[in-house]
Amino acid sequence: MRFGFTTGSCATAASKAAAYMLFFGGNVSEITIKTPKGIDYNARILDTKINKNEVSCGVMKDGGDDPDVTTGAIVVSTVRILSTKNNSESATLPEIIIKGGVGVGKVTKPGLDQPVGSAAINHVPREMITDEVISICEMADFKGILEVTISVPKGEEIAKKTFNERLGIVGGISIIGTSGIVEPMSTQAILDTIKLELNQRRVNGFDSVAITPGNYGLDYMKKAYNYDLYKSVKCSNFIGDTIDMAAELGFKKVLLTGHIGKLIKVAGGIMNTHSKMGDCRMELMAAAAIMCNASVEVAGKILECVATEEGLNILDEAGILDTSMKYLMNKIYANLNRRAGDNMEIECIMYSNDRGELAKSKGAEKWLISLVQEQEQ
Repeated sequence: MRFGFTTGSCATAASKAAAYMLFFGGNVSEITIKTPKGIDYNARILDTKINKNEVSCGVMKDGGDDPDVTTGAIVVSTVRILSTKNNSESATLPEIIIKGGVGVGKVTKPGLDQPVGSAAINHVPREMITDEVISICEMADFKGILEVTISVPKGEEIAKKTFNERLGIVGGISIIGTSGIVEPMSTQAILDTIKLELNQRRVNGFDSVAITPGNYGLDYMKKAYNYDLYKSVKCSNFIGDTIDMAAELGFKKVLLTGHIGKLIKVAGGIMNTHSKMGDCRMELMAAAAIMCNASVEVAGKILECVATEEGLNILDEAGILDTSMKYLMNKIYANLNRRAGDNMEIECIMYSNDRGELAKSKGAEKWLISLVQEQEQ
């Protein structure tokens, strides 16, 4: 399957091309950047506009074979000279100021990659833009101040098809990407890979398996239990499908370890945790708080949160963090085992990035110890 490039890569390529034309003239039709993944992106440059002190141009977003609502959008960068001198006399590099323009969202709630009030241009794209633009400035021996404004003409319309507004990003899309590329995520391909990994373990004689949506808790699990999550089968968002396949293959026991951001959805019976299938994290956390005698005011504060980590802070301040996590774990455990049926038992450990372990089912730790011993053999 064909991979694509992130909005961050598009913004970076457009910025590099605009900076080049600003200093060296001409009309660039293609530019190359190096993505954090190490893959070159040869971007076609569109809609160039050249003025005395600024140049703007665009790059069309191509998500490859991944279904992506931003595919086809034009990401525009306008690079403008603010000053030919840097405010700091000792500065050896130019200053690059990055702003969001039309169609780029603005952050209105805490807990996201950028602070409240900032353009929703995440830190990796900001670093990419800065590095590539500085490389052009060095070629031109420019050490002044440049303003780079990223815009997406249809961004506000596209954002209506995303969860941005719910997350507290208003007015447009986010400029994102940690690797610079978009790797295709065919559902069937992922499910086939999960089943293959499960089957490999089963044919080797094991009737138990550890699964995890991802590696967010890698450091925590290594430190707390000396367990390497890389040894687990990665189920991505497909928790329910993975349970079905494990039962079909004859596993007797499954240990699910995961971040609260994913597992809290299972408390509500949601077995595909992708955001496009629904996002009820804060509603479920607020409901758990109410069941643990929280006030309506506390529940309301939780509902206003963007991220589960924020909600945990509110539960802690209210003195009901532990009881709320136990309540949620009981719900998670019941729903997992209901899905598994009578022939397979599931244990679960839930953690957060900031707090480590939040809750675990009754038999989880004992069985995890046996998995650690198996891993060490």
